[in-house]
Amino acid sequence: MSGLRVVRLLLVRHGQSEGNRLRQFSRDNQIDLTGLGTEQAREAGVTIGARFAPTRMVASPYHRTQRTAAIIADAIGHAGEIETVPEIREREIGALAGAPYDAMREHPDYDPARFWEWRPPQGESLLDVVDRAGPIVDALLREDHQTVVVSHGGVMLALRSHLTGTWEHSSVSGNCEILVVTTDGSGGVQVLSAEDHDDEETAGSGEGTG
Repeated sequence: MSGLRVVRLLLVRHGQSEGNRLRQFSRDNQIDLTGLGTEQAREAGVTIGARFAPTRMVASPYHRTQRTAAIIADAIGHAGEIETVPEIREREIGALAGAPYDAMREHPDYDPARFWEWRPPQGESLLDVVDRAGPIVDALLREDHQTVVVSHGGVMLALRSHLTGTWEHSSVSGNCEILVVTTDGSGGVQVLSAEDHDDEETAGSGEGTG
């Protein structure tokens, strides 16, 4: 039975925010979605509603994630609570708040070969994010639910590494990108994009292989 995979988590990044549009780190946690970000959230909700059957929703406390989660919930007809989980808030960027994204790579202490270890002044490393957010997804994986987790680019990067056990080939998810986390009977965890998960499901069913 170890080959039977069950969808446990749908990790979703929030829709485009004003900070994303300007390509700068957010100054505060109240920054809003753009019009495009709102539409991205609706499209993510349509995708989730068509392909999956979540019974639980959790979100970071930041405004852009709460808005994204509410739009997705409306699209999928989720009438239950959207649980706020502080531990999946975005990485604290410290002194770089409000700075352009390029300021990270231009920082004299930043090492792209070990990017997960770098901690901005007064901020957090990605390893710090794993320490607080990793136990949350571990607990959710043990629950008998299919859960939508709405968080942030840095958080999803950290969680993907936590779940797969490697930082290799890691990249920041796009706005409203969906990562599908499955488990099998032996406790194995797999993380795929929604598109790759669809391809795997189709191949496993024997469709489109002729």
